[in-house]
Amino acid sequence: MTKILAYCVREDEQPFIDQWSKEHGVQVDSTPKELHDDTVEMAKGYDGIDFKQRTVVTQSPEFYKKLSSYGIIQMCARSAGIDTVNLKWAQENNIRVTNVPSYSPEAVAELALTQALQLIRRIPQFNDRLSHNNYVVLGLRASELTELTVGIIGVGRIGGTLARIFHALGATVIGNDLRAPREDMRGIMTYVSKEELYRRADIISMHVWGGDDNYHLIETSAFAQMKPTAYFINDSRGPVVDTQALINALNNQQIAGAALDVVEDETQIFNQKFEGPTPVDHYNQLKQMTNVLLTPHIAFFTDHAVKNMVMQSLDDTLTIISGGRSEHEF
Repeated sequence: MTKILAYCVREDEQPFIDQWSKEHGVQVDSTPKELHDDTVEMAKGYDGIDFKQRTVVTQSPEFYKKLSSYGIIQMCARSAGIDTVNLKWAQENNIRVTNVPSYSPEAVAELALTQALQLIRRIPQFNDRLSHNNYVVLGLRASELTELTVGIIGVGRIGGTLARIFHALGATVIGNDLRAPREDMRGIMTYVSKEELYRRADIISMHVWGGDDNYHLIETSAFAQMKPTAYFINDSRGPVVDTQALINALNNQQIAGAALDVVEDETQIFNQKFEGPTPVDHYNQLKQMTNVLLTPHIAFFTDHAVKNMVMQSLDDTLTIISGGRSEHEF
């Protein structure tokens, strides 16, 4: 029987893994451990591996040589991001890498909408007042979406979905992307330069790919160009934003507030509990700000999305180890 090992499996993913295993007649074993140098030997005896994690797999090319020596010819990620994998080293060892590029654009877009509405209605600040038994409303009057311009950086599947949502709700939508303008966005969103987007947008939402090219894409000079009344949202990858520059912009009132589902150094925090402050100082600073809304990387976390991530990655694993080719290969 074909055997697949799934790494870093959460409890809520297991029922979908079991369902897929039964439907395909394939043995899928699960481990809660991440795929790293100290766990790579667990792949011995398996035909394929499936994984998802937020930390880099390895800093050594020897890791990929080991996988290849075990007969592993693929690494199928249960996520859109594959920044944890060194594609060059994988290719050098004939290991094919896949992702799940579109598990649910709606899931991430809906969180961005939720964050935007909470920010413009000043919900974080009202919650802070309520926690101090303060029920005064003066000073926190809101705007309405029909008055506002939403700027989307990264008009891919998620960004495009978000543009449609905001357009349907009456907002003016502008966007920026390295790729050519999408025809299906005509009449929904206007493409502009990043500089114009910073200058005009009342809400700026990030939906770009994580990688070296986008490291600190948003930094001090970007925040300096934004409106002091603007709200900033990042639901893409933490390193896309220079966190200290964001903190400075908030402290200096260069922007009005922020919502972050991802943040630099988040792997030291998320999916863990702490009695006191977290080990990441900039996160502790953000938590103290009443105009900042934080969530622990949950944009993807819906029943529909989790099922799709599991099913698609296992489909790709089986396709490749059976001699086929996946449309999701890099």
